[in-house]
Amino acid sequence: MSHIEQPLPFAAAAPSADIGTIYRKVIWRLMPFLLLAFLLNAIDRSNISFAKLRMAQDIALSDAAYGLGAGVFYIGYILFELPSNLYLQRVGARATIARIMVLWGLATVATAFVTTANQFIVARFFLGIAEAGFFGGAILYLTYWFPSALRGRITAVFMMAVIVAGMLSGPLAGWIMTNFHGWMGLRDWQALFVLEGIPAILLGVLGWFWLSDKPAQAAWLSSAEKQAIAAALALENPHSQTHGGLGEALRNPRVYAAGLVFFCFYCGLTTLTYWLPTLIRGLGLEDLKTIGLLNSLPYVMALFGMYLLGRSSDRRQERRWHVGLTMLFSAVCFAMIGFAQGNVPLSILVISLANAACLSAGAVFWTIPPALLTPTSAAVGIAIISSSGHLAAALSQGVVGAIKTATGSLYLAFDVIAVVMVFGALVLLIGIPAHALAERRAVGQSPTNEPLAALKKQ
Repeated sequence: MSHIEQPLPFAAAAPSADIGTIYRKVIWRLMPFLLLAFLLNAIDRSNISFAKLRMAQDIALSDAAYGLGAGVFYIGYILFELPSNLYLQRVGARATIARIMVLWGLATVATAFVTTANQFIVARFFLGIAEAGFFGGAILYLTYWFPSALRGRITAVFMMAVIVAGMLSGPLAGWIMTNFHGWMGLRDWQALFVLEGIPAILLGVLGWFWLSDKPAQAAWLSSAEKQAIAAALALENPHSQTHGGLGEALRNPRVYAAGLVFFCFYCGLTTLTYWLPTLIRGLGLEDLKTIGLLNSLPYVMALFGMYLLGRSSDRRQERRWHVGLTMLFSAVCFAMIGFAQGNVPLSILVISLANAACLSAGAVFWTIPPALLTPTSAAVGIAIISSSGHLAAALSQGVVGAIKTATGSLYLAFDVIAVVMVFGALVLLIGIPAHALAERRAVGQSPTNEPLAALKKQ
């Protein structure tokens, strides 16, 4: 999970501290929990794509209503995203993440008992409220611990949970729905929601005892280790306490540019997440286990692409072109999906490339917002950007569902997504100039911050 190989002393803060050893310790303490939490989050958010294959008939759920339910989830998320991030700053990450996980687990279990399309839509809305702030809060939490020299790889590793979820959710859903139909009197799709909601509740309770809000509160770090981490972050952000906050984030036009970029590629990411099983079934496949296995293939390629792109971005300390070119490649793949229809192997290959590029761009993208914001304005700025993506999901899935209902096909929707991705790449490359990121990066490359410069080379 970590890749810090050489001892890198912080002479100013803790002469005897080995920063490589310290960050390995931090990574192995925090990242397994965060990865598992995000894994469960991705599974619980996307399991309706499999449940739909059975529940649609049971509760009279049309494609348009399904698209609305998939989208309205994000309305609830958006409404409570900023308050949740601000609340995290007040009460701490431990209480916030624990609360979010318990509530979304309960909402997932409750979805098993809907009986109409309207109840399904309401349940998804409340699931969005329950989950609000988890992703943005986790990204903010990582900035409390990791300097930008490591953040590309750390963010990529964190977002690999989405890939692992994509690899596991299909086979897992197929297995649960095949083997647990009738369990405790539940239908197959009901058992899916119950069995995949309970782990989030349990992990949320564990998070209360396992997480530490910031390095200074971590009982598992020594005083020298805490000082070394504080030195890394302070050298990177020497003016972090002098300005910032709500007003600064709201007045920063690059926050809105970044939000628009996230809006664009999140349209593509959520479309694949929610409609891939339906697309695969449209290729002529009906067996749930087969659909589940094929659904996992697009995520295998992304597992490698995400880490390699994040590592390359860290080594070169370049973010914009890494994200922009990857988004353009993903757009080309989205446009090609329609040309591959009817050919199962070619369709899966093109979808896999589109998915890998989209997820890889997302991992590196989330190193950009912290570089545009001061630490005191990060909570607001990240919430605004994250909410923009969730607004994209709310709108795009309603549009995709409407297109599917009107045309009987998803391919026109993928063409629209391709255009949106191209637009997002152009906004990034034009609206966020390189010097905006270089100004913050220059602090980490100063002669007084040799440990961070050394970390970047690893």
